[in-house]
Amino acid sequence: MKNVIDKNRRFYENRVKELIRSRFPEYEDRIAVGIAGEGSDCFGYDDEISRDHDFGTGVCLWITDEDMELFGRRLSAAYNELVDSEERAYFTDRLRERRGVMTIRAFYSNILNIDCDAESGVLTDEQWYRLDHSCLKTAVNGEVFRDDLGVFTAFRRYLSGYYPDRVWRTRIAEQLHEYASSFQVNYARCMTRGDTVAAELCRARGMSSAMELFFLLKREYPPYYKWTYRALTELDAEGSISAKLLELSQERIRPEAWEGTRYHPNRQNYKDRIVSLSEEIASELELMLVEKGLSRARGRYLEAHVSAILAGISQ
Repeated sequence: MKNVIDKNRRFYENRVKELIRSRFPEYEDRIAVGIAGEGSDCFGYDDEISRDHDFGTGVCLWITDEDMELFGRRLSAAYNELVDSEERAYFTDRLRERRGVMTIRAFYSNILNIDCDAESGVLTDEQWYRLDHSCLKTAVNGEVFRDDLGVFTAFRRYLSGYYPDRVWRTRIAEQLHEYASSFQVNYARCMTRGDTVAAELCRARGMSSAMELFFLLKREYPPYYKWTYRALTELDAEGSISAKLLELSQERIRPEAWEGTRYHPNRQNYKDRIVSLSEEIASELELMLVEKGLSRARGRYLEAHVSAILAGISQ
């Protein structure tokens, strides 16, 4: 990650800082600069494959709505002129939207997909409920190189503080229900019927819920779905859940394990390794719930913990 972030920091230190100081000296302390938002480079996950599009050296310059009216368009023109003068800039139209001059409100509103007044520094519970995990991670990734005014960083810090308790518990309960229904119930139903396509969908939904629950219980936002497992491996210090998820993803579906089997809601078919892994992952998540003091219920069936989670919501 540092290699990419440092490259953009050097571009700021060597080129952009001087541009601001020489042409906009009276506004220098009102311009926040850094690299954050959409793009694998902001997460530190870029590689040779991800560099085939929307990749290049550049920074974000965040200013208030008022300052956009005052000098933002001139600053944007000057910055774009600087970028265009750089060799090997390779700036696509899409990357130009992600970098350059923008208002603080526009940056956060576009990423979070809500109209948020970042300068006020608060979101309502209703707004929090509407937010997606990955967009929140996108809003707080990367690094801020300079922010004398402090408005951009203050809202970034607010978002990083994680969900309000009511929203947090509700989202945990939703994913417990999703895991239990898709993976601990419907996978077996589909396999008993011989519907392997639907069973694969159940497995995928179960894996997604397991990862989301892991991040929720760690009080961390996961990134965009294609990077979620990678981020999980970095967060899973013991490697227990990440190893089981990897095995689960590689395990082939086995219709033969269900031949002559009748569905029973209270009996698991452990001849199918996918079922065994789903229950092992559920055990790991149950342990996390107990360790967090969120549930005293016992058992791997995650739906059984939902009422305890919701009961803890303060009125």
